[in-house]
Amino acid sequence: TAAAVPTGSYLSYTTTITVGDSVSQTTFTTTTAANTTTSTNGTTTATTTTDTNVVVTGTRNSSSTSTTTATEPANSQPCNGYTEFCSRQYSNITMVTAHNSPFVKKNNIAANQMYKVKTQLEDGVRMLSFEAHYYENDIYLCHTSCDLLNMGTLEEYLTTVTDWMKENPYDVVTILIVNSDYVSPWNFTAPIENSGLIDYVYEPWKIPMSLDDWPTLSEMILKGNRAVVFMDYQANQTAIPYILDEFTQMWETPFSPLNTSFPCTVQRPPGITAAQAEERMYMINHNLNLEIVFEGIDILVPDTAQINETNAVSGYGSLGLMANNCRAKWDRPPNFLLVDYYNDGNVQGSVFEVAAQMNNVTYNGKCCGGSSSTASRI
Repeated sequence: TAAAVPTGSYLSYTTTITVGDSVSQTTFTTTTAANTTTSTNGTTTATTTTDTNVVVTGTRNSSSTSTTTATEPANSQPCNGYTEFCSRQYSNITMVTAHNSPFVKKNNIAANQMYKVKTQLEDGVRMLSFEAHYYENDIYLCHTSCDLLNMGTLEEYLTTVTDWMKENPYDVVTILIVNSDYVSPWNFTAPIENSGLIDYVYEPWKIPMSLDDWPTLSEMILKGNRAVVFMDYQANQTAIPYILDEFTQMWETPFSPLNTSFPCTVQRPPGITAAQAEERMYMINHNLNLEIVFEGIDILVPDTAQINETNAVSGYGSLGLMANNCRAKWDRPPNFLLVDYYNDGNVQGSVFEVAAQMNNVTYNGKCCGGSSSTASRI
């Protein structure tokens, strides 16, 4: 069996929109998928002189599997924890994703993480995903139902994220909003603005962005556009350019797996060709679930009994095995590794070790638990 797959309206652009061009000359269509339970060189050099002597340089398509032979200045300031990342495109880096990042509550079956978001960021998580619900005339962070687990407002959560970003000016953070109630994206603008995150949001120069269109981390950092915000359903980039439509720019493997096979197939958006998938980033859903009924509500909860194997570097059902399988299938590493309880694994920090292997760098961090951690910021 497989978990019921979320569904909604999927955008399909007939051509791309270059920001500044007349939107009326470009058309896009919206399709709605039926519910299913079947899983199916240009060179850029950027430099800056600051008190910290930051030097960022390299080719925009620097690869995790190849290196340039040209002699270049050594970077003195890491981007997302590694100097190698400064010259890589955003779309050419593998990042650890905290599934349902806000859902931290002791002894609650609906929790997905042990540490709160500030600690997640300090430990090296660089994508934050979460369910958002329209509740009491505001956007709240709730698991399935706000009666089951309610972790407060989106604005409060984003304020914490923004405060951390202010203190860490060389890090790019990605946010994936699961618009669980399919409400208008305009409901999300106030939390983004009031939290201060609006000062850091990235607005793409093109809609949608293909794999080769993304800037390097150094370009994003130097311009101050370090927060990339995706939304799964109802995004409208022509109206709100900083809330990016997820599925025209990224695809996902099967949602909330219930067994350890973890296939590398495309599930959402449905119906795209292999060629289309190759032009987009992708996220592997590596959060093993149990399906239970709690107070009459069907919910998916982490299979904590197997979490050490699930988040391991190697072995059947491990994150490392899935990442390697998907890299072999698609001829490039996944961009996002979505996990529950990122701190657990065969050793602490195993999920970051997997990300480092995908990025062809040496993991240099110590995980997990907060300010004492020196985990690389992947």
